[in-house]
Amino acid sequence: PRRMFLATPAVLALVGLAACGSSSTPASSSQPGGSSGGASAGGGSVIQVVASTNVWGSIAARIGGEHVQVSSFISEPSQDPHSYEANTQNVLSIKKAGLVIENGGGYDDFMDTMLKAAANPDTKIVNAVEISGKTAPTGGDLNEHVWYDMPTVVKVSNEIATSLGTLDQANAAQFKKNAADFAASLSPITDTLAMIKSKHSGAPVAITEPVPGYMLDAAGLVDKTPEEFSKAIEEGNDIAPAVLQQTTKLFSDHQVDALVYNEQTTGATTDAVKKAADEAQIPVVPVTETLPEGKTFEQWMQTNTDAIGAALDQAKS
Repeated sequence: PRRMFLATPAVLALVGLAACGSSSTPASSSQPGGSSGGASAGGGSVIQVVASTNVWGSIAARIGGEHVQVSSFISEPSQDPHSYEANTQNVLSIKKAGLVIENGGGYDDFMDTMLKAAANPDTKIVNAVEISGKTAPTGGDLNEHVWYDMPTVVKVSNEIATSLGTLDQANAAQFKKNAADFAASLSPITDTLAMIKSKHSGAPVAITEPVPGYMLDAAGLVDKTPEEFSKAIEEGNDIAPAVLQQTTKLFSDHQVDALVYNEQTTGATTDAVKKAADEAQIPVVPVTETLPEGKTFEQWMQTNTDAIGAALDQAKS
């Protein structure tokens, strides 16, 4: 599978050391809303939070505020989440963490390896896919990109608040309020998706891989991409020439109204698909797997939904 989160031999060796105890302190990268460490302004210690990606890390920082310090292992759109190599700092961060947030669903399996060896018994673990309740369709694969599903994001944010409240009971009510405020801030996104659905329900679209799948479903759009194509791209396998031709014909024959393109996974095949869309003047909507620098989660998702709506409007004009 292309979901190749790797742990190097040096990291695996350190896992054993971390499990036996270590006084080393990892460098943490705080997300907006987090703390620089030490005591919080309201008194008490700051909770160390570790997330596999900055998507969940940014949400944890919003909910925890000054009472958390968040480290996100994957934090830049330029990083390929599928070939991430865990390092020794990651292991030490997990050892010190009060709360660890993983995506699950096979997306970040390297987290499970480190958690089993390095996490303390009292560490709270939030697994987004497990919380989502989503399962693989009959005869298909689970789409693990659950952060593109707003109901799941709300569920996970509530679980983060609950876990933080268990670790810091004095501020439990504040964590709950922050989670409620965050959930309310997602309403414009769901409203936009509902508007797209009312205007373009059933509109055909194509993807390079299933990253935005839940968002497209919520907008009432129909993915026309050959399953063999998107699955091969996601798993890093070669594409049969006949499948690539079938995919590019979606654009040359104007069978779809837009291409939603994961710009974090590129190569000759995806470039060929994008070129086919451009040549057919089919709108292309770029999306990413990680949170772009300088944006909040809401801003990121609102940008995505607005772009999808604009692309479909353009296709119908």
